[in-house]
Amino acid sequence: MANRHLSRSIVLQTLFELDFNANQTDIDNALKRNIEEFAPGLEDWDFISSLTHLVVKKKIIVDEIITRAAPEWPLDKISGVDRNVLRLGLTELLFGDRDQVPPKVAINESIELAKTFGGDSSGRFVNGVLGTVYKEIGEPGKDQVSKRKSEEIDVSKLPVEKLSGAVAYYNDEGNIRLALVHDIFGYWTLSKGRVEGEETLEEGATRELKEEINLDIEVQDKLGENEYVTSHPEKGRYRKNVTYFLALAKNPKEIKLTPSTGLNDAKWFSLDEIADLKIYNDIVPLITKAIEIISK
Repeated sequence: MANRHLSRSIVLQTLFELDFNANQTDIDNALKRNIEEFAPGLEDWDFISSLTHLVVKKKIIVDEIITRAAPEWPLDKISGVDRNVLRLGLTELLFGDRDQVPPKVAINESIELAKTFGGDSSGRFVNGVLGTVYKEIGEPGKDQVSKRKSEEIDVSKLPVEKLSGAVAYYNDEGNIRLALVHDIFGYWTLSKGRVEGEETLEEGATRELKEEINLDIEVQDKLGENEYVTSHPEKGRYRKNVTYFLALAKNPKEIKLTPSTGLNDAKWFSLDEIADLKIYNDIVPLITKAIEIISK
């Protein structure tokens, strides 16, 4: 049986070389050279070649996903090793054959590559980014493989970053409409962003919706909070706490998405259209509560 971890290390070394040479390297020649140098006798060409070409093919969208999952860490500031480990891991996680490589295997393999070839914080950073994406796509196949015993962390002691957003609505001649944004994972979700400086949560939500979708709002009710743990190569692990509000749109006809690497559309939806949309599980209760409040 082929050593898939070794095969992935060959893919990673080749991706790093392509990255360093601005994609001017012949992929198959580089792969053959790296196999001869680092893994002589390795007979796993089909897997190595197909995975490398798939990573290169999906590079643009995967880089957008990395930017969305680690917004405070621009791609060119991530080390070459970490950047390409993330490209490799996300490609297997999002576009690979899950029957052959379950999501948890893709994540764990990437973490091991980061620990082997990266710096002291590489494993934590890669784990944080891939974990964030895995959570956002609904943790597919989470029971397919046994969970590794993770490093015990007291989540309550992690630093917190505050974000806020809103379910914006307006009454269109008796028909209620909600404003949603569409992300590069293919989901409709809510506009949100980091609370800055001395802003209140309400002020942060008001500014964010104006900046992101050109919408002036009047914040009304608090709908709830979502929280998850993420990772940064310098700051390490921390919690993102997002508070969502119900907000009345003052200029509903002017909704327009500001160019963003993480979002690609913004639209108004009537209530009967909401049920047919692909929406994150943790966002559904917020929208449901918003509809209940509006209906009263």
